[in-house]
Amino acid sequence: MAEFRDSISIEAPPETVFEYLITNEGMTAWMGQFADLDPTPGGKFAVDIAGHPVRGEYLRVEPPHFVAMSWGFAGSEDLPAGASTVEFRLTAISGGTRVDLRHFDLPDASVRGHADGWANFLPRLAIVGAGGDAGHDAWQPLAD
Repeated sequence: MAEFRDSISIEAPPETVFEYLITNEGMTAWMGQFADLDPTPGGKFAVDIAGHPVRGEYLRVEPPHFVAMSWGFAGSEDLPAGASTVEFRLTAISGGTRVDLRHFDLPDASVRGHADGWANFLPRLAIVGAGGDAGHDAWQPLAD
């Protein structure tokens, strides 16, 4: 199994950024077209991204500094619902928040596609977290 890591800085406090990781409206402002979230340990994490149903559950929710959820795709044999883990660590910095992303327990073959997806979505989180509008998202997964 493999992992992917990245980080961004957002011109907003952790309390503001945190809401974009735990609310339906917040999540769909930067990632996905649909979200059904219950941000409690064991609660539902469901986001549809470019027609792909990401499903899992919240594992840890520590406002406003840490969120972890299981992550996978409904109906997938390669990365089934809940098979990997995504962690967001939010740290207050001068001028805003540093967001450290760790996505682990990924099959080796899935790292490239997830790296591409996070490269699209993390900058969108930075825009909305700072009060902007990320606009329409036309991202599509890489072809195999």
